[in-house]
Amino acid sequence: MIVCHCAVVGDKQIVASVEAGATCLSQVCASTGAGRDCGSCVFSVRRIICETVESEAISDPVHTLAEAEREAS
Repeated sequence: MIVCHCAVVGDKQIVASVEAGATCLSQVCASTGAGRDCGSCVFSVRRIICETVESEAISDPVHTLAEAEREAS
């Protein structure tokens, strides 16, 4: 599904960006081109980022716990 019509960025590209290591809205927008023109898609982009991160945390809770501990120290 197209999320950003200005740059023709789909949800799969956003998910791929997060899976490749983008951790925030600005990183996803920089890597995909979404949200750079009119900005009306940023709320949808953010929702997809959150859903993807949450999904990854559920599928690999040990990995996310280790990351959280690393970031906290």
